[in-house]
Amino acid sequence: MFLSIRDLRFAKGRFTLMSSALFLISLMVVMLSGLTTGLGNQSIAAVKHLGADNFAFGEPADGQSLSFGESTVTEQQRDALAATAGVDEAAVIGIAPVRISAGDREVAASAFGVDGHSFAAPVPLDAASVAVDADLAKDNGWGVGSQITIGADTLTITALVDDSLYSHQPVVWMNHDVWTQLPAAGGSDGTVIAMRTSGGFDADSAAAATGTSITDEGGALNAIGSYTSERGSLLLMQAMLMTVSALVVGAFFTVWTIQRSQDLAILKAVGASTKYLLKDALGQSLIVLTLGAGLGSLAALGLGTIASKFVPFTLTVSGTLVPFVALIVMGMIGATAALARIVSIDPLTALANAR
Repeated sequence: MFLSIRDLRFAKGRFTLMSSALFLISLMVVMLSGLTTGLGNQSIAAVKHLGADNFAFGEPADGQSLSFGESTVTEQQRDALAATAGVDEAAVIGIAPVRISAGDREVAASAFGVDGHSFAAPVPLDAASVAVDADLAKDNGWGVGSQITIGADTLTITALVDDSLYSHQPVVWMNHDVWTQLPAAGGSDGTVIAMRTSGGFDADSAAAATGTSITDEGGALNAIGSYTSERGSLLLMQAMLMTVSALVVGAFFTVWTIQRSQDLAILKAVGASTKYLLKDALGQSLIVLTLGAGLGSLAALGLGTIASKFVPFTLTVSGTLVPFVALIVMGMIGATAALARIVSIDPLTALANAR
């Protein structure tokens, strides 16, 4: 590591510039990771918190994928699934957009119709009660005991539910029988059937017997249109930034290797092995990558704390460490691509050219 440390000490400007570029790329990648998680949570939180491990959708048309927006199920299908081996509990979930009125205010929300005594209900519900997202209630000055109007029904808020969001809208939870009377329900019994299953559950057989399409929680989350489109776009941005990182690192170390060809030639001439020079160069790359990406990730943690107060931003341990490690790996790939010159360098030729 002698040569790499020497270079870092005596070419501070160049390596500071390189580290700064990696700092900015790391900052953007980690911030995008937090934004991806935050936006995703606003689309899937209510479904994820149902506590179901499998979901039965109405059988989609040929060539169509599963979608909450297109699915309808019946109570008969729920009864059949509830009687299936391996199904511990099954509950119909109805999802529909609604307008909530309270005084002179009117706000948009997603109505989740559930059996008020099933596992899917966040709190026990009856025909006259609802539970609403806590932030929605706070923004509109509602509390437990407040009355709101949905369609033709006046209902009483009996509970506030934290982090209850679906497709970027707050959720109002109501009794299933009341939900079926909503115009937006379209006369259906529900949207999906949420299930809690045990080890003996055969999803394929149950789906064939009930005329449904059954998927696990991950598949259900991907059936939320806003979640898949946003997540796909933001993950593509992260991948592009990591690719740019590899190209930047590769280009920098290629130029740097060319500029220090004379030093490398002298080391080879006095007996340094190619393996030693490769380890030295890769060690230098790792130091620069770790410094730049590490500082960028730390800065993102600080900025993320501020950003979370204004935008949907959630940083997790994996959301910070995975981009950090990925940037180092991609950078090392780029740096490795620049090492061909070290392998092929001839000390006599390099020294002759230096003269």
